[in-house]
Amino acid sequence: MKQDIIFISDLHIALEKKQITRKFQYFLENLACQASAVYILGDLFDAWIGDDDNTPPNKKIKSLLKQVTDSGTQVFLQQGNRDFLMGQKFCSETGIILLEDYAVIDLNGIDTLLTHGDLLCTDDLPYQAFRKKSHSKAWKQNVLSKPLILRLLAARWYRFRSHFHKGKKSQDIMDVNQQTVVNVMHEHNCFRLIHGHTHRPAIHDFTINGKAAQRFVLAEWKKDAVKILRWTIEGYQIESI
Repeated sequence: MKQDIIFISDLHIALEKKQITRKFQYFLENLACQASAVYILGDLFDAWIGDDDNTPPNKKIKSLLKQVTDSGTQVFLQQGNRDFLMGQKFCSETGIILLEDYAVIDLNGIDTLLTHGDLLCTDDLPYQAFRKKSHSKAWKQNVLSKPLILRLLAARWYRFRSHFHKGKKSQDIMDVNQQTVVNVMHEHNCFRLIHGHTHRPAIHDFTINGKAAQRFVLAEWKKDAVKILRWTIEGYQIESI
């Protein structure tokens, strides 16, 4: 009987990252299919410019995900800052379930808050302003109305610009704001939080109103280092692939 629950994020799958695609295929065929549920907390792809994009390796990833969901494993996905244009067509083709920006699940009897993590980086004001604009219905409709080739070119430019701007920002600005973390966890009445985005894998212990709390930060997938967070009935463990 499938019981384990696995959490991953920040794979940033792209055509030029063939090793990551191969590792994800191994993960889906050998680990995910043995779990009761898999949670992908954002940035599965390095850029997603619409559900009509079947350029490599997108079509293969869809097929692999469908095989996992057909096996009985539930796959849940939160949109990240790179793949927030993912929609219901992608979900229909893969069998995955799309989650809201904040989702609370029962994890071994404890309410646990899940999010990608970018909403917690409130010190990065330019990014938060762009996020608010780019997540509007009008902005999304405008982008998705463009021909696919234009969206592909725009995504390539955006990735280059994003890399350039990140190099100019301080690391602290791109990390989460601890007070925002506390406020969000308090708002959702949770004392455990799991997220990705920052590429700073760690387990943080702190308190909220005198009560013990934990924040799990998932690791970014790299060609030479992949880690997953597995939750069993005994507790959690961090595994390397």
